[in-house]
Amino acid sequence: MILIGMFDSPYVRRVGVSMRLLGLDFEHANWSVGRDFEHIREHNPLGRVPTLVLDDGDSLIESAAILDYLDDLAGNERALLPASGQQRREALRLMALATGAADKGIAQVYEKIFRPPEKSHRPWTERCRLQMEAALAELDRCCEARGPSQWLVGEHLTQADVTTACVFAYLNDALDLQVAGPAYPAISKLSACCEALPEFSEVKAPFFPPAAY
Repeated sequence: MILIGMFDSPYVRRVGVSMRLLGLDFEHANWSVGRDFEHIREHNPLGRVPTLVLDDGDSLIESAAILDYLDDLAGNERALLPASGQQRREALRLMALATGAADKGIAQVYEKIFRPPEKSHRPWTERCRLQMEAALAELDRCCEARGPSQWLVGEHLTQADVTTACVFAYLNDALDLQVAGPAYPAISKLSACCEALPEFSEVKAPFFPPAAY
């Protein structure tokens, strides 16, 4: 399988980390949605990442669909998302908070890079920041509520931990969260546990600001 996209994207990275955790081999096409847009469109008409090219040549797009496929390959016993019940619902809720925070962070990055300063709409970026910080605050509360358990759902690392850690690393790099905003000590602790694992350290890249198209 070939994973297309740069690892500074939280969405590409959560797929790469998940594949490492599940022991699934892949080649990495380190393509940029700016520089390599037309190459990506050969496998994904949207020109977006992540895109996973399967061994038979078919392509999967959108990280949620890719992660679902990977868990299906791994089987219920090894899957990173709980198969059913309250733990699955909670993991999905936490993942939605994390990806929501990522979306609002990316919107702020794009607003700064792609929109001319004279056309920037400050109320929009402030709203995105408010939404991002609210999602992170709830995630931090949930991390803290887990008490002695180092993981968000149950007693083992799940996709909720993977997604939260990948998003938190991206937002720290792209928006200087720890400097310019409130601290999130419980998420920081969770993130440190994740980043200490080789599956995370092997799938990592510093934030690379996108260039204008």
